[in-house]
Amino acid sequence: MNPITEKQSRKWPLLFLFCAAVLVMLIGVVCCLKWGQAPVTWRTLFEAVTYRGSDKTHLYIQTLRLPRAIMACLVGMQLALAGMLTQMTTKNPLASPHIFGINAGAALAVVIGLVALPQLGNFGLIGFAFGGAALSALLIWSLAGAGRQQYVRLALAGITIHFLMSSLTEGFIIMNQHATDSMIFWLVGSLNQAGWSDVRIIAPFFIGGMALFSLMIPAFKLLLLDDDIAAGLGQRVSVVRAISIALVLALAGSAVALCGPIGFVCLLVPHIARALVGPNLHILGPFTALLGGILLVYADFLSRFIAFPFESPVGIVTAALGAPYFIYLARKQGGAK
Repeated sequence: MNPITEKQSRKWPLLFLFCAAVLVMLIGVVCCLKWGQAPVTWRTLFEAVTYRGSDKTHLYIQTLRLPRAIMACLVGMQLALAGMLTQMTTKNPLASPHIFGINAGAALAVVIGLVALPQLGNFGLIGFAFGGAALSALLIWSLAGAGRQQYVRLALAGITIHFLMSSLTEGFIIMNQHATDSMIFWLVGSLNQAGWSDVRIIAPFFIGGMALFSLMIPAFKLLLLDDDIAAGLGQRVSVVRAISIALVLALAGSAVALCGPIGFVCLLVPHIARALVGPNLHILGPFTALLGGILLVYADFLSRFIAFPFESPVGIVTAALGAPYFIYLARKQGGAK
């Protein structure tokens, strides 16, 4: 089979996968809008999403369930793409902003910000989250140093910083219980309080992040090569890596600031997407984002029924799904020759 014919034969399965992913996401959004603590009829749901009704149930869907479902899509997409970039940048298939301590650094900074400045708005929280995530990233890279063993040391430094930041966060909460009792759900990862204001805040980060990733795809391909080979081709690998890290901080930091450190989405989704569509970044990037949105939408839907009629943090579901898969990946990588 010649290359043109082979490319055309692969085009239709990929198109089917993308269409199926979009359909599955839409079904998940409808499920999030339809089912929950309050019963909703199909007619009421249609009237609510088309803004043809304004009674209590319509407003409940429009102001609570709809922005929460949209927020789940956006945050899931951002976390999945951040995880894929982290794995590419560190050349470690077990890497993610959560495991490498970036999310933990952002969470610590947000907790400190909320205790020190109780009236801090969402934009201020995002600023604190960026600062904490950037500090974690700086500590990790400084501890890893340079040389051939850099990527091994990155993994060790990332896990160390993760536990350090997490323990500091827990200690800060214990010493300030009066100010942090309401943050327990947030620290596990929760979409319970998501509203239209959160959607408006995170939308620029989502749009800007996706646009920058699309523009940088040719350069990001260098991260898949050995550093010596890329440098031999005359490419500025350090600049590309710095842009990749900055994009991870923007995507993961804004998500953590608004919804808490939701775990394992960053780790789980890129592997599934890579197994389905291959390593081509032009296809892998958008598909990874789609799968991230799907995972978080359905995880948020399931979290409503764990302790029904009470809400549970979505992080419980993602951890339940991600922890066994992480063990599987670790054993698989450990057994690879």
